[in-house]
Amino acid sequence: MSRIGKMPISLPEKVDVSVASDNTVTVKGPKGALTQKVDPDIKVSVEDGTVSVARPTDQKRHRALHGLYRALLNNMVLGVSQGYTREMEVIGVGFRVESQGNLVTFSIGYSHPVIFYIPSEIKVTTGMEKGSPPYIRLEGIDKELLGQVCAKIRSFRKPEPYKGKGIIYKGEILRRKAGKTAGSKK
Repeated sequence: MSRIGKMPISLPEKVDVSVASDNTVTVKGPKGALTQKVDPDIKVSVEDGTVSVARPTDQKRHRALHGLYRALLNNMVLGVSQGYTREMEVIGVGFRVESQGNLVTFSIGYSHPVIFYIPSEIKVTTGMEKGSPPYIRLEGIDKELLGQVCAKIRSFRKPEPYKGKGIIYKGEILRRKAGKTAGSKK
């Protein structure tokens, strides 16, 4: 039995979960609503404040889906009740980031500014404080969408290992490399 799949999901206050006949799960909470289509073989049941996921057999496919759908449903419950936040830093001399609504403009060392439109489900704030690098703060209820947007932003200028310039997640530790040694003698 899957250790993750067999754990029940406890529902916080003001969170409502409903399962439709076509195995579509809808989670509604104070921050919004999310839906997820679940494989027809996996059984999702809601009873007295908990959601449980069950699989019909021990086939490899069913074992894989069991833990997957439990984790996805748990992420949905946490998203509509608390929400998710990711912070990123833009590290480099002269690197800047600005936002106007959901349009974010990056000045990250290219000959042109990089303009990126953030989906409307995600709230973005940017800022620059003296003594710290410019930052981007993304908030949303869908963990998957938030992760995709962060990965796309990071792909504009991945951190390089020699000087550490680029876009990183806040708190991320980069493996740095030593450069060439100057004037090595034999």
